[in-house]
Amino acid sequence: MDAIEVLNTRRSVKKFSDKQVENEDLKKVLDAGMHAATGMNLQSPKFLVIQRKEIIERFSKWNFSHFPEELQDKMGEIDPFYGAPTLIVVLADGNVPTCVEDGSLAIGNMLNAAHALGIGACWIHRAREEFDSIQGKELLKVWGLSTDYIGVGHVILGYPSDDFKAPEKKLKEDYVLFLDDII
Repeated sequence: MDAIEVLNTRRSVKKFSDKQVENEDLKKVLDAGMHAATGMNLQSPKFLVIQRKEIIERFSKWNFSHFPEELQDKMGEIDPFYGAPTLIVVLADGNVPTCVEDGSLAIGNMLNAAHALGIGACWIHRAREEFDSIQGKELLKVWGLSTDYIGVGHVILGYPSDDFKAPEKKLKEDYVLFLDDII
């Protein structure tokens, strides 16, 4: 696929096969994230890769615990990571003014690279809440990271299940406004 086709056809995948992402492909996805633009080239993001099912399941429960309570009650117990075999937690150094933007661009690059390689991916939220918590700060210390790191998001990766169908994108008519025509 060419770059424009990748950008126009990528969709969030929430149905995965059990097959683990191949190491060579995972390295390409991570490399794309590392090459994302960062403010003043300070490279504030850090990627934590988890592929052990039992650890991803613990992170899933932790992530779910940060859903708003009214949603937890309405939805019942769900897996926010949709059974994906690979989880990438994206953190960024909170001392860098562009840390959220840096981490977000890295996530975008990884999602697009995954799609180009035939890997399904989705951005999952609540990393900020996780790593703002006491438990999150303790984990950062255990991992040898500064407690100044903030959670930006999670990238789940895996090969789409055979019955996954990407939804058609419906664009709003007023998505773009050409101001030269208005002013």
